Amino acid sequence: MQLETYISDLLYRYECVTIPEFGSFLTHRVSASINDSNNMFNPPKKAVSFNEQIQQNDGLLAHYIADVEKIPFEIATKKIAKRVKILKSYLTEGETLTFNNIGELVFNNEGKILFEPTYKLNYLTDSFGLSQFISPSVTREVYKKEVDQIENVIPLTVTPKKSTSAGSATTKRPYLKYAAVALVALTLGGFAASNFYVNQIETHNQLAQEAASKQLDTKIQQATFSLNPLPAITLNVTKQTGNYHIVAGAFRVEENCNKIIAQLKKEGFNARTIGVNKYGLHEVVYASYQTGKEALKAIREIRKTHNKNAWLLVKKLD
Repeated sequence: MQLETYISDLLYRYECVTIPEFGSFLTHRVSASINDSNNMFNPPKKAVSFNEQIQQNDGLLAHYIADVEKIPFEIATKKIAKRVKILKSYLTEGETLTFNNIGELVFNNEGKILFEPTYKLNYLTDSFGLSQFISPSVTREVYKKEVDQIENVIPLTVTPKKSTSAGSATTKRPYLKYAAVALVALTLGGFAASNFYVNQIETHNQLAQEAASKQLDTKIQQATFSLNPLPAITLNVTKQTGNYHIVAGAFRVEENCNKIIAQLKKEGFNARTIGVNKYGLHEVVYASYQTGKEALKAIREIRKTHNKNAWLLVKKLD
């Protein structure tokens, strides 16, 4: 079982992915940055860390494996436990565990797990399509040198010329001097206009990129929970109590949470919110149950007929 592949998939959508009885991979947003030493621009990203203190099974990883491999939830949980035993034995023997596209884990002298991220992937969906780039240094003396060269090529002195009329005195043509000055002014104006045009293009590109990022963020928020046009099912739920909750989705924007609850109620579910989790997401559930047996029976039916991404959360509400 390629456990790291499943974890990597989930890190795009969630801020915490827990391996039961082992630890959790956490992510937090890092703003865009500039390296002054080499003029490198870095886009926003999700920084990945590891916390071995968070080991409680939240069902997220097991449900995802069960969906991908088309196996029961219980079997997926056993496969994870078996894999955890192997990982712990490797660490005990002093080996380094490599999770592709995530990082490396190793025991230190005190028996604690050290984590070194790889940063090969950017798990922040808002930065999709953005990559690092190096901007050349701006040299502000270039235009002055070019103007000096133009002044050296174009002489500003005017030589006298005899008039073609007989008996007339020789006269100077001062307009040649003004023509040369005008030529230099037009050249400088051309440089300024070119620089203004480039700045306008960069401003337009930045505005377009911001608009695209907002549009992508809106689509991601709306796509966090997808309701397929399938027939509604009726569950025999008489009272919304219990510690076993079938989660429909988690939303950062409360307005989206209310929309989903209203839509689920129209389709016959006793949907509700069970509050905000520690990551600031509003959790919406289809229903809550007193026993795990009832919850497993209901979630199988919901995954089969309504939403294959629904998952089970064991949580005691205050």
